[in-house]
Amino acid sequence: MSTETSRETSPAPAHETNPWPALWALCLGFFMILVDTTIVTVATPAIIEDLQAGVNEVVWVTSAYLLAYAVPVLITGRLGDRFGPKNLYLVGLVVFTGASLACGLTNTIEGLIAARVAQGLGASMMTPQTMSVITRIFPIERRGSAMALWGATAGVATLVGPIAGGVLVDSLGWEWIFFVNVPVGILGFVLAWRLVPSLQTHDHRFDWLGVALSGVGMFLLVFGIQEGEQYDWSTITGPITVWSLIIAGLVVLAVFVFWQARNTREPLVPLSLFGDRNFSVSNVAITTVSFAFTAMGFPLMLWAQLVRGYSPTQAGLLLAPMAVTSILAAPIAGRLTDRLHPRMLTLGGFVGLGVAVTVLALVLSPDTALWELVLVFALMGLGSSFLWGPLATTANRNLPPQRAGAGSGVYNATRQVGAVLGSAAIAVLIDARLAANGLTFSPSEGTAGGGTLPEQVAGPFTDAMAQSLLLLPVVLALGLLAVLAFERPRHFAER
Repeated sequence: MSTETSRETSPAPAHETNPWPALWALCLGFFMILVDTTIVTVATPAIIEDLQAGVNEVVWVTSAYLLAYAVPVLITGRLGDRFGPKNLYLVGLVVFTGASLACGLTNTIEGLIAARVAQGLGASMMTPQTMSVITRIFPIERRGSAMALWGATAGVATLVGPIAGGVLVDSLGWEWIFFVNVPVGILGFVLAWRLVPSLQTHDHRFDWLGVALSGVGMFLLVFGIQEGEQYDWSTITGPITVWSLIIAGLVVLAVFVFWQARNTREPLVPLSLFGDRNFSVSNVAITTVSFAFTAMGFPLMLWAQLVRGYSPTQAGLLLAPMAVTSILAAPIAGRLTDRLHPRMLTLGGFVGLGVAVTVLALVLSPDTALWELVLVFALMGLGSSFLWGPLATTANRNLPPQRAGAGSGVYNATRQVGAVLGSAAIAVLIDARLAANGLTFSPSEGTAGGGTLPEQVAGPFTDAMAQSLLLLPVVLALGLLAVLAFERPRHFAER
């Protein structure tokens, strides 16, 4: 068991101070790091052309970021409990901002991937602190509205990334999708320094073996999945095959879970957290949502730029209806989260999002009408607004404050695992469906400036992108089944 001792003075009770300025300050940094999860998708053709990289290599620009983000986040929540969430958030923001500058300055795909790893490490220090601070400075009856803002930030950032990325790629070049983080990071540091309170800290033991096992297991699994098509699902080198890596990754992850169950001191993932049904269900559900949103961007942005000939800005603006409806609906979802059973809200969210993704895959063609896309993306935004915030709120509502760091770390880790698997899986499907449609892809086949594929290629290319999108409603169906198991939150019963 952990030994917990107070190291700083607790802030004034939530009813005596206004916690909203602190939340807004944290959301600025949180928004920035989540935008970087999807902003690369719209710059994919530009990076392919400028750095002479393949689609799979550019997907690694996102996957490397997500992996470096997902694995440490399990322990950075504890580090926030130990050294103070404000302190760790500020350190992570400095790392993230410096790595963003390095991303923009690199001129090789390998250098970009390495800098993205550093970005992911910075992001992993920041994210759990946002949820932990919300849990500790907001009273339970106002936590739903606070988490709704946090969830809306996650949802809108996922949607705004391609739009902002398109404008920057068109006007200044792909490097500026990273350079723009520098002034935003500096502003976020000043605001967090001034507005976020210093909270009570607790001693923790750190499960470094758990960190190693989870990191190795995730890397082997994701590398095997994402590189499988490149090696024809066969030999990589010598006795190492794609399937041996995937199986080894699953075995190492199984050993990780076994170790977490046997660790009697302080495991990296306290399995007792999953004794709360709503926490368990929320983790499963957010994994599928994150999978879908991360995976969707790659085929959609490639289709928009290489088939329709849209500029990066125009391609990003396709998602504007999704961002608008999500922003408008998020406050409503937040208020309802404190009043309605989470099953009601999230079921509607999954149905809306799943229907929208399915329709997108079915109507996608070289000449799809713009109004059809507007309606589909508006429905996506509406559905997502009833998922990001309500799931985050429900996951942590029943957890005691001293478990806030561990709970937020696990929740954010599972969300990022979904994103990692989504980017890896969609890369495999894109390669496979291109091959099945008799196509290959190289930097010379399209340009970042709105050049289109030849007419005889555009149809099969579109078919490959649409077919890859059909994976998403299948994954979202798993999330829908999961939220059927939600139970009534405890504080509802106390009213």
